[in-house]
Amino acid sequence: MSLRTTVAAMAAVLSLALPVASSAAEMKVAYVDLQRVLLEVDDGKAAKTRLQKWLEDKQKEIDKEQSALRAEKEALDKQASAMAADVRGQKEAELQRKVMTLAQKWEKSRAEAANKERQEMEPIINKIDQVVASIAQRDDLGLVLEKRDSGIVFAKAQYDISNEVIRAYNSSKKTAAKDAPTK
Repeated sequence: MSLRTTVAAMAAVLSLALPVASSAAEMKVAYVDLQRVLLEVDDGKAAKTRLQKWLEDKQKEIDKEQSALRAEKEALDKQASAMAADVRGQKEAELQRKVMTLAQKWEKSRAEAANKERQEMEPIINKIDQVVASIAQRDDLGLVLEKRDSGIVFAKAQYDISNEVIRAYNSSKKTAAKDAPTK
């Protein structure tokens, strides 16, 4: 390649890179703490309360069954010496099956809780994304980062739009309720 071709290619690359570099230097950036927003918006608080109640009910149910199994084991331990070996073995096997069934129920409850949380939070997160997008459009933000997932180690508080997202989300719900047709 000749010197003239190399210089022309470099000039072309620089002419394309300079506008991009100057626009990147002027780009406005903000961040949002999505986890905090999710816990502080009205819908998020209500969903968290519903999930907590559901979890407490499930835990009470499992605790009740666990107590019954403990009592059954204690009764078996007391009566074990008076039982025939084959009867004792049969009772121990039955108790072990019940313990395994309870463990499976607990695991199923954990999976169900994770699924329930995802179902409760997904529409709220979608609405939060819409609110963030509208704030970004309004304020001409070129980039909005999520505080925890973006790897932000430090950022000035002036770039945090979390409070504004919470206010906008809650006020949009109140406006929608006020504009809804009444019966």
